[in-house]
Amino acid sequence: MSVKIRACSACQRNGRLTCRRTRLGEQCLKTYPLECVDLMKRAKVAFQARRTLEEDFRLAQLEAVVRMLEEHECDFVDALGRDLHKPRFETILSELILVKNEALYAVSNLKKWMQPQHVERNLSTTLDECLVVSEPLGVVFIIGTWCSPVQTCLVPLVGAIAAGNCAIISPSECTAHTTELLHRLIPFYLDNECFHVILLATNDLPEVVELKFDHVFYTGNREEGIRIAQAAARTLAPVTLILGGKNPCYVDQHCDIATTAQRITWARFHNAGQSLVAPDYILCHTDVKARLVQALKCCLMQFYGSDPRESRSYGRMVNLEFFTRTRDILWRSGKVAVGGQVIEAEKYIAPTILTEVTEPDPIMQKDILGPVLPVLTVNDLDEAIDFINKQEKPLCVYAYSSDSKVITRIMSETSSGSFCSNDSILQSLMVALPFGGVGASGMGSYHGRNSFDTFSHRKSCLIRSTRFECVTYLRYPPYEDRNLSLMTWASTLSHRSQGWCHIL
Repeated sequence: MSVKIRACSACQRNGRLTCRRTRLGEQCLKTYPLECVDLMKRAKVAFQARRTLEEDFRLAQLEAVVRMLEEHECDFVDALGRDLHKPRFETILSELILVKNEALYAVSNLKKWMQPQHVERNLSTTLDECLVVSEPLGVVFIIGTWCSPVQTCLVPLVGAIAAGNCAIISPSECTAHTTELLHRLIPFYLDNECFHVILLATNDLPEVVELKFDHVFYTGNREEGIRIAQAAARTLAPVTLILGGKNPCYVDQHCDIATTAQRITWARFHNAGQSLVAPDYILCHTDVKARLVQALKCCLMQFYGSDPRESRSYGRMVNLEFFTRTRDILWRSGKVAVGGQVIEAEKYIAPTILTEVTEPDPIMQKDILGPVLPVLTVNDLDEAIDFINKQEKPLCVYAYSSDSKVITRIMSETSSGSFCSNDSILQSLMVALPFGGVGASGMGSYHGRNSFDTFSHRKSCLIRSTRFECVTYLRYPPYEDRNLSLMTWASTLSHRSQGWCHIL
């Protein structure tokens, strides 16, 4: 790997050639690639010393994560408030409680997860052991995103800890205050040799990925995910990719319009629309469009008042780059039904609903990471399913209908990373459900036991003795037709009886 020391993008914008070390709350605290090499070596040494293998160590680290979140709740609220103008309610509910639930669930189930899983034995292994052992992978790399900077770093970290790995975490450079808080707190609460936080510019990530991690877990946009996967492939590092996309939301003519509008409005506009799992656009039946748009307008008034800019429950865009991108897409697509106001100095975009949107519009060609909701119409369910299936496979598909047959058809006739009926986002927050993408929306999954499995190698183990050589000798040279006939007969018998006569 070529090691280059250069300023991060934030420092370059301020005219500095290299980053300077700063106090908490200042603009950046850059980790140079050379430092990443050293941290990687330290983590590998700790893992090879079997430091992370014992259950007691893993439990202590998981409990430390919970303690960190409880003791510094106000610090996280403040940091996310500075980065995203994120309300305290949203920070606690969608960031801190989610991570705590994952950690507590892992603490409660860790002993069971760590136990070897015995599998069915056959005739030749009746006195032997056939089992699957979950062993840690090694040193893993977790790359978070700015949309949910705490949970996209710490939920995967919970799985990595539970599985017995060391981890290097790279929060997003876009959320500087949250990133620097994690950089300060994690070394204070977690083992300093096994767990490290690095602060990298996005352009540096592929270079660090090439350090040969044992697993790379990335959450973010598709373009960067491709670069991460390509860099990981050069060292054969397995990857989990949770990638954004355009999540469709079908609204049937048979549904509770008032409740549907409330749930969609909350899902689309919380965190100022900056979410990988929010509904990206509505496909509504022509018969309910007018009523739905009116209900959405009423919900915006109810949630954020006549001037959302003054609401303490409404956020801001993370930086000017994403503000400009969202504003430009908004201005070149459809017709504004409500909202549309922007204030660049505050990175403020009002919650906006667009109508008369067509498929070629810019807002339908790019991911929406902002408070804009396009509404398109379809004539029937078949047209909605066809529209969804013409697009890349999304991370989430949502459907609102009181008709169970409609829900079943949407769920079974479309492909997506996850599905939720008559609500949004909740399926991505549940500890017991695996969450991840498919196709263009990613690969792999996590949450609960699935996080443990993602960061484990399931090793097949057969513990045999040297008995029964009077049977197994048939496989040895010199080969004879009689022995082959017996082996063929046994294999055929084995197939018919579902595996009870293997004699190899």
